[in-house]
Amino acid sequence: MSQPIVQINIPEGKKVYFSSDNHLGAPTAEASKPREKKFIAWLSAIETDAAAIFLLGDLFDFWFEYKTVVPKGFVRVLGKLAQLRDKGIPIYFFVGNHDLWMKDYFKTELDIPVYHEPRIFDLNNKRFFIGHGDGLGPGDKGYKRMKKVFTSPFFQWLFRWVHPDIGVRVAQHLSVKNKLISGEDDQNFLGEENEWLAAYAKRKLESAHYDYFIFGHRHLPMEIQVGPQSTYYNLGDWISHYTYGVFDGNSFQLKEYSI
Repeated sequence: MSQPIVQINIPEGKKVYFSSDNHLGAPTAEASKPREKKFIAWLSAIETDAAAIFLLGDLFDFWFEYKTVVPKGFVRVLGKLAQLRDKGIPIYFFVGNHDLWMKDYFKTELDIPVYHEPRIFDLNNKRFFIGHGDGLGPGDKGYKRMKKVFTSPFFQWLFRWVHPDIGVRVAQHLSVKNKLISGEDDQNFLGEENEWLAAYAKRKLESAHYDYFIFGHRHLPMEIQVGPQSTYYNLGDWISHYTYGVFDGNSFQLKEYSI
């Protein structure tokens, strides 16, 4: 990775929070509203001691940025993120396989940087390798081929010529029905020795040390020791588990939010 390491010093009494895989809008906008409200309640609960917030992708079940148009809806969660940024809380967003067509809307409107690849962060001298997790590690060749097509400038140019009323409807249908996109087959625990993100983390440790690997995408909260002093965490989701990660400057924990 050629990008500079982002350093964050966590003040006394503050924490860094991690969340992933809300899939707002699925299976319908109306059905996802209770989950959206629960997520906003969580954001309100953590804003008093949050030093930073990491959103690791698939916040939306579908997102595409036209030059002058973004998908309808999500005004409550977008408003809450804007409020948190106005209070000075840094937020970092990593695109997932459902919102990989993000461009500059979050940066321009919300002052939230958007990352399309995993990045390294230094939090209180602990090294974090952070990303959504899709397309990493061995296997998953069908999805990797599909991702190359979806992220190609030519495909995105073609899609922009489709009227949003049609394009968004088709994309929303595919995001639910196509298993390569929905990740339906990825929602079962494979055993520690077969978890491909854990295998990816172990391979990364061959060239550099990381204290923590933090990913989403799998929809399963999990903790796997991948090295003598290295741990892989998957954040779970806000569909079935309502789990999130929290780092207090010394240690990382997975927790469940309930109201």
